[in-house]
Amino acid sequence: MWKKRATYAIAATILLCGALIWQLALLGKNIITAVSAAPVTDWGLGFGEAGTQPRGNCDADYLKQFDAYFVGNTEEKVIYLTFDAGYENGHTAAILDVLKKQEVPAAFFVVSNYVKDNPELVKRMSDEGHIVGNHTMTHPDMSKITDQTAFAEELDGLAALVEQATGKPMQKFYRPPAGRFSEQNLQFAKALGYKTIFWSLAYADWDVNKQPTHQAAFDKLYPRMHNGCILLLHSTSQTNAEILDELLTKWKNEGYTFRSLDALC
Repeated sequence: MWKKRATYAIAATILLCGALIWQLALLGKNIITAVSAAPVTDWGLGFGEAGTQPRGNCDADYLKQFDAYFVGNTEEKVIYLTFDAGYENGHTAAILDVLKKQEVPAAFFVVSNYVKDNPELVKRMSDEGHIVGNHTMTHPDMSKITDQTAFAEELDGLAALVEQATGKPMQKFYRPPAGRFSEQNLQFAKALGYKTIFWSLAYADWDVNKQPTHQAAFDKLYPRMHNGCILLLHSTSQTNAEILDELLTKWKNEGYTFRSLDALC
C-alpha cells in the first residue's frame, strides 16, 4: 500500500511541476509580448498610393490623448507647413519672403543656438505671424530623458530665449529632435502645456552637401501631398528656398489651402 501511495505522490509532484513550468512559460510569453508592445521611440511613416494619408507608427487617436499630432483633418485639403531650423544657412530670409508673398503661415521649430545667433530672424518670424516652435535647447535624444525636471529644462530654456528675442511668450508647440520620443515624453510635454507636433510628409533635404535637384524634390513632395498634411522641411536647404514659391503655387492650384498649427487645436 505504501508503495502505491508513494507512486501517487510522485505522479502528483510531476503534474504540479509540469503545471508550474507551463505557467512560467505563459508568463514569459506575456513578458515578451509586453516588451514588444512597448511605446515606439522613433517617429516613422509608411506611404501607400499617391495622394493618400500615410500611416504613422502611432495612430492619430493615440497621439491626441497627449495633445500630439502628425496629421490634421483628413477631410479637408489643408496643409500645415513647418520648418526645422537647427542653424542658419542663409536661406531663411528668402523663405520668409516667399511666405509673405504667398500669404502662407508656417511654424519654425528652433533650437537655442539658432535663437542666440539670429534673434532678428526669429523676431521676423513672429512679427510676420508665424509660429516659433520649440525644438529644445540642445537638440538631444529626448526619449532618453526620463526625469520631468530635465525634460522641462530643455523646453523652458528655449522658451525664455524666444521670448527675449520676440518680446512675446512662446507659443507652445514642440517637435522632438529627430522624432525621438517616448510615451512619457508626450505626457511631460502635455503637462507643460505643449502640443507635440510630428509630421506626415518630409524628404531628405537636410544635408547641405547633398541637396536634391529641383526635380527630385518635386518628385518626392508633390505626389505624396494629402489632406491634413503636416509638412516638415528644413530651412537650411537651398533647394527648399529655391522651389518654395513654385511648390506652394502648385498646391494652391490643386485646391489646397494653408493653415497655422493653431488650427489643429
